[in-house]
Amino acid sequence: MVDVLGTSGEPESSDSLRTFGAVVQALREHAGLSREEFGDRVGLSKHTVASVELGRRMPDPTFAERSEAVLGNTGALRRAAQHLARQPGLAAWFRRWARLEATAITLYTYECRLIPGLLQTEAYARQLFDDELPPLADEQIEAQWEARAERQRLLRQRPNTEFSFVLEEHLFLRHTGGVDVTRELIDHVLEISVLRNVEIQIMPLVRESHAGLHGPMQLLEPPENKWFAYIEGPECGQFISDPKVVGVLQRRYARMRAQALSLEDSVSLLQRMRGDL
Repeated sequence: MVDVLGTSGEPESSDSLRTFGAVVQALREHAGLSREEFGDRVGLSKHTVASVELGRRMPDPTFAERSEAVLGNTGALRRAAQHLARQPGLAAWFRRWARLEATAITLYTYECRLIPGLLQTEAYARQLFDDELPPLADEQIEAQWEARAERQRLLRQRPNTEFSFVLEEHLFLRHTGGVDVTRELIDHVLEISVLRNVEIQIMPLVRESHAGLHGPMQLLEPPENKWFAYIEGPECGQFISDPKVVGVLQRRYARMRAQALSLEDSVSLLQRMRGDL
């Protein structure tokens, strides 16, 4: 199944998220649990719990059920979750994928247009926001960066999740935002590459055979071990659950991992590019 989702990409208000978060906080405090204690029982970090309670993060689809079991099975969270429809800072078509991303055990990303959101620095991301057309308002930019920064916590908060990135070399050679922004970006990517659960490979600029010419894509495996794929285009996104289509994309990604530079050579290339700036 391929779902094509697309409307406005602007951040929406977070009234429903704030209301849901307030209910979670009230029930948690009534149960006498700290955020850390509650997070341990539902499988989330205290920072993620705080983000949900403050209305900054859309809870994953199983959050309400897991929380009900901890907070007395009042049914309040199940009913409140039915009204969750907004997530500030994320495009409408991306929210379904973002909810799955928050609990994924495997996430693969190939990108040829820009550095993926999970790896961006704030300066790099803000340059992208500044380049948006029609222009974004200041509050929209702040909401988008806050949502992106929250997503980036996944890399460290989920050490058992396997993250793989295949990035085109030209993404760094473009110098988006200028030399200083690029220097900081490369340093950041090198720092992330040291994490045991993260693999970053660079697809060299010159490559006679390339399995990724159809464009960027993401593959994801949730705890239920059923794979999904996501492809984003201008003002829309495709959420793919058809096993045959997902299987084709998995084979393409596997080929790209073989065609890209090794982990060690990728780090060496990034270090050389950093030295050339």
